[in-house]
Amino acid sequence: MTHPDMAARYHAQHAGDALDTLDTTHAGLSTEEAARRLSEYGANRLPEPPKPSPVLRFLAHFHNVLIYVLLGAAVVTAALQHWIDTGVILAVVIVNAVIGYIQEGRAEQAMAAIRGMLAPHSAVLRDGKRVSVDAADLVPGDIVLVEAGDRVPADLRLIEARGLKAEEAILTGESVPVDKGTRPVDADADLGDRTPMLFSGTLVAAGTGRGVVTATGGHTQIGRISGMLAEVETLTTPLVAQMDRFARWLTVFILMLAAVLLAYGYFVGHMAFSELFMAVVGLSVAAIPEGLPAVLTITLAVGVQAMARRNAIVRRLPAIETLGSVSVICSDKTGTLTRNEMTVASLAAAEHIYSVSGNGYAPEGAVRWREADAHPEDHAVLMEFARTAALCNDSVLRVRGEDWHVEGDPMEGALLALAGKITGDGAEPFQSWCRDDAIPFDAAHRYMAVLHHGEEGAARIHVKGAPEAVLALCRDQRAAGGGTEPLDPGYWHEMVDTLAAEGQRVIAVAVRMVPGGHAALSTTDLDGTLTLIGLIGLIDPPRAEAIAAVAECRAAGIRVKMITGDHAATARAIAGMIGLENHERVLTGADVEAMDDAALTDAVVETDIFARTSPAHKLRLVTALQSHGLTIAMTGDGVNDAPALKRADAGIAMGLKGSEAAKEAAEFVLADDNFASIAAAVREGRTVYDNIKKVISWTLPTNAGEAMTIIVALFAGMALPITAVQILWVNLITAVTLGIALAFEPSESGTMRRPPRPRDEPLLTGELVWHIVLVSTLFLTAVFGMYFYAIDKGYDQALAQTLAMNMLVVLEIFHLFFIRNIHGTSLTWAAVRGTRIVWACVVAVTAAQFAITYVPPLQRVFGTQAVTLADGLLIVGVGAVFFALIETEKQMRLAFRGPLAERGNQR
Repeated sequence: MTHPDMAARYHAQHAGDALDTLDTTHAGLSTEEAARRLSEYGANRLPEPPKPSPVLRFLAHFHNVLIYVLLGAAVVTAALQHWIDTGVILAVVIVNAVIGYIQEGRAEQAMAAIRGMLAPHSAVLRDGKRVSVDAADLVPGDIVLVEAGDRVPADLRLIEARGLKAEEAILTGESVPVDKGTRPVDADADLGDRTPMLFSGTLVAAGTGRGVVTATGGHTQIGRISGMLAEVETLTTPLVAQMDRFARWLTVFILMLAAVLLAYGYFVGHMAFSELFMAVVGLSVAAIPEGLPAVLTITLAVGVQAMARRNAIVRRLPAIETLGSVSVICSDKTGTLTRNEMTVASLAAAEHIYSVSGNGYAPEGAVRWREADAHPEDHAVLMEFARTAALCNDSVLRVRGEDWHVEGDPMEGALLALAGKITGDGAEPFQSWCRDDAIPFDAAHRYMAVLHHGEEGAARIHVKGAPEAVLALCRDQRAAGGGTEPLDPGYWHEMVDTLAAEGQRVIAVAVRMVPGGHAALSTTDLDGTLTLIGLIGLIDPPRAEAIAAVAECRAAGIRVKMITGDHAATARAIAGMIGLENHERVLTGADVEAMDDAALTDAVVETDIFARTSPAHKLRLVTALQSHGLTIAMTGDGVNDAPALKRADAGIAMGLKGSEAAKEAAEFVLADDNFASIAAAVREGRTVYDNIKKVISWTLPTNAGEAMTIIVALFAGMALPITAVQILWVNLITAVTLGIALAFEPSESGTMRRPPRPRDEPLLTGELVWHIVLVSTLFLTAVFGMYFYAIDKGYDQALAQTLAMNMLVVLEIFHLFFIRNIHGTSLTWAAVRGTRIVWACVVAVTAAQFAITYVPPLQRVFGTQAVTLADGLLIVGVGAVFFALIETEKQMRLAFRGPLAERGNQR
C-alpha cells in the first residue's frame, strides 16, 4: 500500500499548503472518501509485536522445578524397567503442559479482547460535522480535534492551536511539556523543535487544537520505533508470584523430606530401592501443588472477563486483588452517580424565574412563567439566553430515530436544546453567526468565552461559566425591560443557593457588545465589562441503579463519598437522593484548602460530600483517607485526575468522558461511566479473591492429605495404602478437573454483605493453616481406616489399595462441595445443585475412577481390582461423614465469629 508522500515535510509547510498536499479542507473528509482512504492505507494501528511460536510456548510449560523432578523420576523408573510407572509419570507431565498451554491461550485471548474494548476514540470532522470515531479508522487527511488529556491518535499537522502543550517524552526524552503552534519551522528542525506537529502516542497536556492527519499506523514517528508502545499486559500478579515462590520453596522442602525418607527407608527399613523410590516419587507428586500458579492465573483471567461483562475493564491484573479489600469509594457525581443527561430546568433573570420543560436533549419543550408559556416577543431576555446558550458552545446535537444525543459535553447539549426550545429552530439555531475567536473553558478561570460576528456586522462576546467567576467579570445586569441596570450580587448569590438547593447545577451567562472590527479575544476584553444575562439551572437526575448500588455498598461495609466540582447545595441535594450516609455535612474546596493535613485527616472520615473541589484536592483526600489504613477506590476523568488515580489503591477512569491520560493512570476503565458498574466490579473482585482462596483451600489440604498417607506408611515401615502410580493418577485426574472448577465459581449470596477484608490480610491465614491440619488429618484417618478395613476383611492388598485410592478421590469430591461455600452453609439446595462446570468435573472424575477400577486393561496398569457395591456405598458413606464433620466445624467457627464481629463493630 502507498502512503502520503513520506518526504513531505509538513512542519515546514504552511497549514493551508499541508491541507492541499493531503487533498483535504478545514471541513475534513467526506465519509465516502474516508472509507476509500482506509481501504487504501489500512487501519491506524501499530504492527503487532512478534509472538513466540506455539512450540516454544508449549515447551515453556516444562520449565518448572516439579517437572524436572518428574522427568528425572521417569528416567530412573525407565532404568528400573518400571514401564507403567514411567508412562504414567510422562502422562502427568504432558497433560499438565497441555492444560497450561490451552488455558494460557484463552487468557491471552481474554486480554486481547479487553485491549480491544479500550481502543481510543477521536473527535474528527467528517462531512463538515464533528463525529467520534475509533482511532483505528483515522486516515491521512482527516481533521482531528484534540484537547487537554487526549492521547494523540496519529501524526498531525496543526491548523489551529489555543494554549496547546504536549508531552513528548516517549519520542524526545523531553520531560517538560512543549508549546505547540501553527507557524511552520525549518525543514531540518529536530523532532522536538517541530512545533506545528503533534505525534502519535504523545499526550496533550493543555489547551485545544485541530490538526490534519499526516501519517497513521506504522508510518508515524512512533511507528518507526519498533515496539515502543507494543507492550503486552503480562498475565501475572503479586499473588500469583507469591504462590509461585511458595510452591518452589515447598518443592525444595518436600525434596529434602523425600531424601530423608529415601535414606531412612533404605538404610533403616531395608526396603527395596525400586519400591522405595516409587514411593518417594509419589510423595513428591502428592505434596507439591504444581498446578496451583496455573489455576490461580486461570481464576484471574476468568475474573477479567466477568468484570468486562459488567462494563468494568481491567487494565492491570493486580488490581483485581485490591478490589476485594476496597473500603471507601470516592466517586464523581456527574454521569457516574447521575444520568449525565443534563436538562435545563430553570432560568433566573433579573426579575423573573422561568421553568423549562422537556426531556433529555430533544430541542422540544416550553418555557413557562407564572404557569403560562413565555415567548421571546414578550420576554426579550429569553432570546439573550438562547443566543449565549447556542453560540458559547462546542457540542453538537444529533438524532438517531427518535432519540437525541449529544456529541460533546452533556451540559452544552442541554444548552443547545434550550436554544432550540426558545427559538423553535431545532438543534442548530443562529447558524448565520460566525465564530472568530474563543477562550476555552479551563479549571483555572472556570468560564468559556467566544467572539462571534452576526448579521450586519454585529459583534458580540458571549460568556458562560461558574456563577462566581462570571459575576466577577460583570459590571451590570440585563434589566427586565431590555436595558441594563447596576449589578446586584446579593440577589444573584441568593438565586444560586435557591436553585442549587433544588439539586440544580447552576451556570451564569453574560454578554458584551463590541465593535464590528473586533477580531481577537483576550481576557482583558472581559474584566469588568460584561452584562449579566442571568442564571441557568440544569438538573441531572440520579441513576436508579446508582441508588441501589450505593445501598449495596453500605451493606458491604463500603463507604461512598461524593467528590464533585458542583455547588455545595447541589451536591447535598443529589447526595440525599442517592442515599449517602451523611448527606448534611459538606466540605468545599475552600475548606479543604484551609485545612492542614492533620485537620483534613480527621475530617475526611466523617464527611461524605466534597463540593467545589479541584482535581488537586482529590490527591489530598485520597492520601488523608489512606492514612487511616483504608483501601481507596477513586474515579476520575480529566488529565489532572491522573495523580489521584495513581495514588488510589484502585484508580477508576471513565470510559466515555474520560481522557486518555486518566485511563492510562487508572487500573480500571468503566465502559459506561456508571457507579453501579463500580459496585459490580467490587463484587466481582471479592468473588475472584474468594475463588483464589477456595482454590488454595482445596489444593493444599488435599495435597497434604495425600502426602501424609505416604509419609506415615514409610515411617511405620508398612506397605503403602495407595501405590505411587495411583497417587500420580489421582493428582492427574483431580488437579486438572476439580481444582480448575473452582475458578468459575459464581459470587456467594452474602458476598456484598461482608465487611471489606483488611488490606494487609495474608492469604495463608491461621484459619487456613488450621483447615489444612484438620482436613489432612481426616484424610489420613479415612484412607488408612479404609485400607485396614479391607485388610481385616481378608481382601488382597491390591483391592485394599483400590478401596483406599477411591476413598481419597471421594474425600476430594466432598471437600470440593464444602469449599464452594467457605463463608456460609454448604447444606442448602443451591449449594448441592452447584454449577454445570462443577458437576461436569465430578462426573468426569467419577467416570475415570470407574474406568480404572473396573476396566481390565486399566486394572493391569494401575494395579486395581473391582470394588463391590457394598464397599462402594461404604466409601461414599465415609465421605459423607467427613463432609458432615468439616461442615459442623465451619458452622461452629462462623457462629463464634459472629458475636466477635458484633463486639468489634460496637467498639
